[in-house]
Amino acid sequence: MKLFHVLKRTFLSSLPLAAITIIVCCFIAPMESLFDYIKLIIVYAGVVIGQSIFLVGLDVSILPIGKTVGESLIKLKKVAFIVFFGFLFGLLAEIAEPDLTVFTRQVHLASSQLDERVLIIIMSAGVGAFVGLGLYRILKDISIKVLFCVFYAVVFLIAVFTPPEFIGVAFDGSGATTGDIAVPFMLALGIGVSTTMSRRKTEADSFGIIGIASLGPIIAVFIYGILFKYMNNGSFPVPNADYDPGAVDNFLQVAWFNFREALMTLIPIMLVFVPFQFFLIKLGKREFRRIIFGVIPVFIGHLIFLTCVDFGFAYAGQHIGNSFFAAHRASWFKWLLVPVAFVLGGAITLSEPNVTVLGLQLEEITNGHIKQMTIRMTMALSLGLASILAVVKIVTQISILWFLVPLYCVALVMMKFSSNMFVGLAFDSGGVSTGGLAAAFLTPFMLGIAQAVGITTERAGGVPSSILTNGFGLIAFMAAMPLVAVQTLGLIYEWRYKKLQEQYSGQEQVSLDALTSHNKEEN
Repeated sequence: MKLFHVLKRTFLSSLPLAAITIIVCCFIAPMESLFDYIKLIIVYAGVVIGQSIFLVGLDVSILPIGKTVGESLIKLKKVAFIVFFGFLFGLLAEIAEPDLTVFTRQVHLASSQLDERVLIIIMSAGVGAFVGLGLYRILKDISIKVLFCVFYAVVFLIAVFTPPEFIGVAFDGSGATTGDIAVPFMLALGIGVSTTMSRRKTEADSFGIIGIASLGPIIAVFIYGILFKYMNNGSFPVPNADYDPGAVDNFLQVAWFNFREALMTLIPIMLVFVPFQFFLIKLGKREFRRIIFGVIPVFIGHLIFLTCVDFGFAYAGQHIGNSFFAAHRASWFKWLLVPVAFVLGGAITLSEPNVTVLGLQLEEITNGHIKQMTIRMTMALSLGLASILAVVKIVTQISILWFLVPLYCVALVMMKFSSNMFVGLAFDSGGVSTGGLAAAFLTPFMLGIAQAVGITTERAGGVPSSILTNGFGLIAFMAAMPLVAVQTLGLIYEWRYKKLQEQYSGQEQVSLDALTSHNKEEN
């Protein structure tokens, strides 16, 4: 029954994506053969089914593991041990993250010099290190605002020395690391530590751990890019002549490759969880068996999802991106990508389960004053706008830093006026906004646009930007826009809160319960 409800929700939320795919592939840029349409229908159904099975398994396996591990860390007592195991579990959860696997494959397809396994290890290590830092911040009650200011200053300082081919990959990779496994796991880990070991012992302290963890892969890839340039005598990664995510047509070959990938990503988590269970957690036999068997649907869903992405789903995204730049079309036709990108960005955001998880957590902490649908709609609007920025960047071939630096500067300035809770929530929102569909469909979609822009520019006698430099950046925008949008929502909320306080004469503070009751009476 639960699988049916999740399947229904995933299917309904993916309908805007299906509608745009049908319009483009049937009327604007028809595919070459009937087999291509059959293949597209199969992989679309497979992605929806695979993601649904994966999410059902996640609820009974990975989420409980994260929560119980977080709560059991108090038994370790020493801060160094807690930080180390935070690093270890952050690293292992990230290695198992399907969104990161999908993203690094797209990077490898864009340039075969960038090995996907190396990128996974580098980004996962970056996440693990900053998950440890996030737990240390909770334990030592370090200001989250100071932490973000310092490390974003470090990020943009290192960016000055980083080859441009790695900048978009680094920021996009940061968004791809916070997917369906990593986000619930890190949230559960943060809540477990904050409610048992922080000074205030409140879930609000857990906000920000995802935003902090998202910094790790950016810095890690920047350093890798600098070392890559040094080890290759100043040369940059060469983009492949023909980016083609639909090159493999042997389904069994794709499925077997992903079988091994899906299995190897889950084994490390279980190898670490089992010793924790016997020495620290000590769940009952029934609960322990439930978690162990819950890994099976996670594996099956992961396998189906990755196989369908590789077999044709990513190709559909690239095909749609390319189709708006066909030689026979008028020059203005490419700007139709703006509304298409807005719809895709907003719709895919509403389908993200991690956005729902974060919204429910906020609704609980504010005693229902801020509804989870409010945060979801705020995120959808901001990520629709982020998709528009990504299209404009690619079509104009402007450096991504001209967009990201002002966005982050505005977000960092807004921290001065926002509460710690909303600062943490905003940066967490930037991390959870991108998931499987963004990595599986929107990244090939944007790379297809960049590929077509390069061909068009070269045809006109110009020098096109590298697909590595120009094609990546969408996930970066999708991670940056919520920082401004959610903090704006927080400022509105706090303004309403203070206004209501003024109506209660003789009281210095008004509880959130009173605020909620007042809103119910108004409604």
